[in-house]
Amino acid sequence: MIVSLQIIGFLIDIVGIKNILFDKESLDHYGHDETEDFVFPPSVVVKPANATEISEIMKLANEYKIPVTPLGARTGLSGGALCIHKGIGLSTERLNKIVRIDEQNLQIEVEPAVITQVLREAVAEKGLFYPPDPSSQGSCWIGGNVAENAGGARAVKYGVTKDYVLNLEIVLPNGEIIWTGANTLKNSTGYNLTQLMVGSEGTLGIITKIVLKLIPKNNHNVLMLVPFYNASEACEAVSAIFRAGIIPSALEFMEREAIDWTLKFIPNLNVKVHDAVQAHLLIEVDGNYPEILFAEAEKIMTVLEQFETDDVLFADTEDQKNALWKMRRSVAEAVKANSIYKEEDTVVPRYELPKLLMGIKQIGKKYGFQSVCYGHAGDGNLHVNIIKGTMTDENWKTEVTKGIREIFELTVSLKGTLSGEHGIGFVQKNYMDIAFSETHLQLMKNIKGVFDPNNILNPGKIFPD
Repeated sequence: MIVSLQIIGFLIDIVGIKNILFDKESLDHYGHDETEDFVFPPSVVVKPANATEISEIMKLANEYKIPVTPLGARTGLSGGALCIHKGIGLSTERLNKIVRIDEQNLQIEVEPAVITQVLREAVAEKGLFYPPDPSSQGSCWIGGNVAENAGGARAVKYGVTKDYVLNLEIVLPNGEIIWTGANTLKNSTGYNLTQLMVGSEGTLGIITKIVLKLIPKNNHNVLMLVPFYNASEACEAVSAIFRAGIIPSALEFMEREAIDWTLKFIPNLNVKVHDAVQAHLLIEVDGNYPEILFAEAEKIMTVLEQFETDDVLFADTEDQKNALWKMRRSVAEAVKANSIYKEEDTVVPRYELPKLLMGIKQIGKKYGFQSVCYGHAGDGNLHVNIIKGTMTDENWKTEVTKGIREIFELTVSLKGTLSGEHGIGFVQKNYMDIAFSETHLQLMKNIKGVFDPNNILNPGKIFPD
């Protein structure tokens, strides 16, 4: 929908001329996230300063039936921030304050545009810990993390974003401002609107403040990089470690090509990979007592003896640890720099990871595409990067779509689901019938209808066409 000059005038009255953008360069800039090469420019970008201004914008949009797409850092991978119906792109970038850190109750209140890593470092200075750590933590915003229910490497031990959100201030599509819950660790008072908002991808309300739970910071960790001669065995080892009674703070899987491409992308990383190695596990245990951590590491080594591995690298220094984590967190960028690609975000019970990995490779052979896999193996979350490589444009458009559907069908058959942390957004919505019956989908649509009867807030996302 094209926004009229009259509406733009109303928006200027709300936020001021300096906080309105409608030149082509700016609209194109705000019209994409990190999802492939999609660009859907809004008709106008508005940058409000607070919940009150957002409320006025939403009242206006609701009255005139204008689509509104909430825009955060736009680091998402499912197209959730694409303005596919034009309208208003509502950027929350000016809501970027840490309101307060409550050291007595181990809580933090923040606005949505606070960078996740900035938040984590701010609480670490107080001896506290906010565990969710998506790979894009240096650029993504906490509001987007809440909207997508982001996870990260340490979700395996500490949980994902939803496990830390206590309360939210939101602006509803009709412009009303509400708090969804209470700043308490327990709350059995009515429906849980807070958790309904987490992972709703900006379709039910616009988040303007977030209250998060914190925990005490651990002082020590042990990090090891384990090379496997067989990628399926690397996946099998994941479940075996947990069955041995160890809960790592992180357990990451990287296929051989993921490592090779990353080492080329960041050439100063000093990691040697033998020719026969097919995959790596990056395993971390953390806590406050080094002797316990070393005992857990020894137990992990005992588990690994039943698999064919190369020499295990123990990171002895902080520099080594940082280098290994930089390698893992740079895989997505390395893949993107290497080829046109599509990224899927499958998740299965961790024992089923070997079947998922083998099935993905078989589907790739069937449809003629290469895949590079990596991810948070400790919680069964495998990122599948489908590489265009030498595929023709026609096969890329037709065959890959069929292959992705089969990958999702395999994932669901293994008691998994379509996304572990990236969300559904625009690019996965037409696969939702694989995971949900029409009854499931209608219930979700009914919830959307209660919050947003005019369907103005982030329309065209989550639900199949």
